[in-house]
Amino acid sequence: MDIRERVLRATNITEFQRRVYLALLDIPSGETTSYGQLAQRIGCKSAQAVGQALKRNPFAPDVPCHRVIASDGSIGGYFGKRGGEEIERKRQLLQQEQILKQ
Repeated sequence: MDIRERVLRATNITEFQRRVYLALLDIPSGETTSYGQLAQRIGCKSAQAVGQALKRNPFAPDVPCHRVIASDGSIGGYFGKRGGEEIERKRQLLQQEQILKQ
């Protein structure tokens, strides 16, 4: 079963999370979006709500929440953290996709 189908069938996520994760699957490898842009894409006015959904992403990295960055172009958070191992993992994933220079 592909990742889109897994998200569609998941019973352990809210409908809002499902909308966020499905929209995120449309962001191609090598590209990023901001929390605000992703919120707009799904008709939500809250970038923070999108961030909370991504913090709880049970499908990462298959649902690539690492492709979501802050509106100022900074790396933002990852799994609710702004430093440490989580941010280093996000940095590595972005480098693998050649979004960030090594």
